Amino acid sequence: MNGRQLLTRFKGAAVVVAGLLALTACGGGGSDTADKSAGNGTSDKAAATTRSVKHDAGTTEKVPAQPKRIVSVSVTMTGHLLALDAPVFASQATPPSVITDKQGFFTQWSEAAAKNSVKVAYQGFEPDVEKVLALKPDLIIGASSGAENAEKFYDKLSVVAPTLLYRHDDVSWQDLTARLGKDLGLEKRATEVVAAHEKRVGEVKAAITVPKQSAALVRDNQSAMTVFTPESAQGRLLTSLGFTVLEPPAGKGQTQGGRSDFAEFSQEKVADTAKDSSLLFVSHTPEEITAATARPVWKDLAAVKDKRVYDLGLDTFRLDYYSAGNLIDKIEKAFG
Repeated sequence: MNGRQLLTRFKGAAVVVAGLLALTACGGGGSDTADKSAGNGTSDKAAATTRSVKHDAGTTEKVPAQPKRIVSVSVTMTGHLLALDAPVFASQATPPSVITDKQGFFTQWSEAAAKNSVKVAYQGFEPDVEKVLALKPDLIIGASSGAENAEKFYDKLSVVAPTLLYRHDDVSWQDLTARLGKDLGLEKRATEVVAAHEKRVGEVKAAITVPKQSAALVRDNQSAMTVFTPESAQGRLLTSLGFTVLEPPAGKGQTQGGRSDFAEFSQEKVADTAKDSSLLFVSHTPEEITAATARPVWKDLAAVKDKRVYDLGLDTFRLDYYSAGNLIDKIEKAFG
């Protein structure tokens, strides 16, 4: 073999080595990807281990593609997460009341929480950052609306773990479930949950007789009355069942924390607007409904005289998969 042949063979080997080095460099992913190499030298498809998620308080990087230890700092969001079979390790709780179990978890999903061994992270509406830190979450999920709005704690929570905050007042629970499914890599489960609900809606809609009058969705606050809009989660559910949901009184009512799904008006203004509408009470005991409709401003309304006053259940102030199912059961029983 002469010198020219040796040089040619050497150059060929160098090209092969360079190619192997290039392949190795491509396979050595950064912090956001991981490769698995099989024994025969082939590589599986790179699987993302984190993702970037846009939510209602900003955009969060390095969100686990498959979180293992979620802490919910919103008792409202916890129900949505449990319906998705998300790995909720602990959740904010409220002081125990008629709408919660003894831990402060909402009754509509407290059984699911017990089944999944969900712990109480802390009790109260403001996030206890130190207690959240002690739980060592790999993801924190909370609300950016309602009483448990955590936006002013977002920066502190984000130091503990990637944090996602969502509004739950201006969207249907189905849309929120779909969004969470996408952000947490649980799209399949989200689709199944919504499909099961829609099937139930169709069955009940076909089995009930809806009053010809509009439905006023109200909540008594003693001196005033809350009216839920047709665009609220409750209003959308009633509409899907065939009801015509009454619009709130004209003019601007008092809202809570910038919420767009309901507003508070005087008892007199709501009664005048409701007129002949059926009255559907959100989140009341039967005794509270009886007391409200006995007031002079309500007792002479057609709905009260004709016994078109309905109890939607204590758990219907915040709708998720569980409480929406309970509300449907109430509608079926009342109008079936």
